[in-house]
Amino acid sequence: MIGAILTVVRRELMIALRRQADVLNPIWFFIIVITLFPLGVGPGPQLLAEIAPGIIWVAALLAALLSLERLFRDDFIDGSLEQMLLMPEPLPVLVFAKIVAHWLLTGLPLLIVSPLLAILLSLDMQTYVAVLFTLLLGTPTLSFLGAIGVSLTVGLRKGGVLLSLLILPLYIPVLIFATSAIDAAAMGLAINGQLAILGAMLAASVTLTPLAVSAGLRVSLH
Repeated sequence: MIGAILTVVRRELMIALRRQADVLNPIWFFIIVITLFPLGVGPGPQLLAEIAPGIIWVAALLAALLSLERLFRDDFIDGSLEQMLLMPEPLPVLVFAKIVAHWLLTGLPLLIVSPLLAILLSLDMQTYVAVLFTLLLGTPTLSFLGAIGVSLTVGLRKGGVLLSLLILPLYIPVLIFATSAIDAAAMGLAINGQLAILGAMLAASVTLTPLAVSAGLRVSLH
């Protein structure tokens, strides 16, 4: 199974290298949104620090939505998705590998550019560490939860709006606890509780989401 996971991840990364625009668009969107807020509300460090949690996580959530639709869409169009159903490896394992590859291409770059956020939003070190941990735990959860909606809408020609309606309610708990952790860190409070809940969400999504996505793909293809 590990070999199958590595093969799928390698395949997705190689495809992404050929379509760099699809990978860079969510990252640029994230950076542009973060950059525009200081220009719109003013450069005051105190105001930026107060609204930073909402800015960061709304931008991350929208960037995740922007990149989700193509998670299974290309495979559905070229017939690769049907081949996945016929492979000897369990479908949830292949789905898990595709979601991991999606996070490597969309979530991990957000972690890499996060130091830029600290500068643009005038974050202190303690708040930046909270941002880093919430992104580390929250962005994979966004990818796993979003895959459920993608699996149900992959066969629809214009499923973008429906995808957003299906996914946003699932994203709200992640948004709440992530912004709460950053707010608490900015006030010098402990964030262990919020991080534990985010970690529990991630563990649950990693365990259960591949099964739900596999069922959704079978429904969409039949």
